[in-house]
Amino acid sequence: MGLSCLIDPTAPVVIDASTVINLNATACGPRILKAIPNPFIITDVVQGELFEDRRNGRNDGQLVAELVAASLISVAKLDDLTESHFEDLVIGRGDATLDDGEAATIAYGVENGAIALIDERKAVRICGERYPRLTVGNSFDVLTHPAVLAALGNGAAADAVFNALRSARMRVPPSALTWVVELIGLERAGRCESLPRSFRVREATSIG
Repeated sequence: MGLSCLIDPTAPVVIDASTVINLNATACGPRILKAIPNPFIITDVVQGELFEDRRNGRNDGQLVAELVAASLISVAKLDDLTESHFEDLVIGRGDATLDDGEAATIAYGVENGAIALIDERKAVRICGERYPRLTVGNSFDVLTHPAVLAALGNGAAADAVFNALRSARMRVPPSALTWVVELIGLERAGRCESLPRSFRVREATSIG
């Protein structure tokens, strides 16, 4: 596949709430995390957000607590960060600031040399502007990891991606659209509203 940025197996990976939600939505989060050698971290800020946010009818807070209990994810405390990146990211103009979870994820990544997985375009843009040395990825860097694809096999990988698209409305990077459709098939791609509308219509037309 070659899309994943997780090429250094020793690099810590700090993940935002969106990545956790997408991972949980796959219905095979533990298998995915076990397949990847990198250590995974969330901040206590993100963990708190997941416990508080039940709008989507999923209990992501409980699911992430199970991942922490299984030592598949560790929790880092915002109070342990010693630099001012978090404050810099949450204070200021609206177009130049982020929510607490995204800011904490990025601040941890910058201070600890971790790969930061975030899915929101604004957060990615701000990282590029302020922290060009920070390696930034997204949920697809987990799902397209060669070890994950090998561990799951094409069938389970296709189900995992489809589940995340349908249940969590996972955002697909443009570079991964063709791969997604080839993996999950034209019929299921046409049912995923999180894919670009023009892409879904084109694929649905191809089915007919």
